[in-house]
Amino acid sequence: MGLSEWLSYRPEDLLMFSLRVYERLFELHNQALWPMQLLALGLGGAMLFALLRPRPWGTRLIAALLAVAWVFVAWAFLWQRYAPINWGIRYVVPLFVLQALLLIALGMLKGGLGLPARWSVPRGLGLALFVHALILHPLMALPAGRGLQGAEVLGLTPDPLAIATLGVAAMASPAQRAWPLLVIPALWCLVSGTTLAILGAAGAWPPLLAVGLALVARLWPRGSPPE
Repeated sequence: MGLSEWLSYRPEDLLMFSLRVYERLFELHNQALWPMQLLALGLGGAMLFALLRPRPWGTRLIAALLAVAWVFVAWAFLWQRYAPINWGIRYVVPLFVLQALLLIALGMLKGGLGLPARWSVPRGLGLALFVHALILHPLMALPAGRGLQGAEVLGLTPDPLAIATLGVAAMASPAQRAWPLLVIPALWCLVSGTTLAILGAAGAWPPLLAVGLALVARLWPRGSPPE
């Protein structure tokens, strides 16, 4: 194949699926898992309550639930549904498992993570990211014309899970534990947002914006007590 033929390709030509095929993944995923969406939303609400009223046990609960969700999404969505239409996803699955291990090691073991109780820019941005992942992200399926049957639910699909994890990592302390928890969710959001943009999806901007907001929160100067 000559250079002129390679240059004739558009970015969307390099993907092995269309926007409709991608959106259909979520519809089939939700049909297969119903009514687990109700449980996922309930557990997400419990995590939000723990974020609003941080306690050591609540922080460990958040880390545990997120870890389980990363493993579940890696198997149920990425491996079973996404990998058959996108061969590159099989190499992403181990990263999702690694994120779960990091959440257990850095969030649940001795020392763990701390969550701020006082309002600040990092806490506000972190909570905003989590609320978006829990409530607003699933509703984005409505203006996109997919209906709730195509909603992306926290704990069951990758984008809201990554955004919620970014929210937790953005406000958590100490920094040396929070930064490693931010890397894989940020990478996924960048890949997902870029893929959606190439497909021409209207929902390409939330994952990309989430990375920017998480970095702003993470880099924001902390007051006393120091991290």
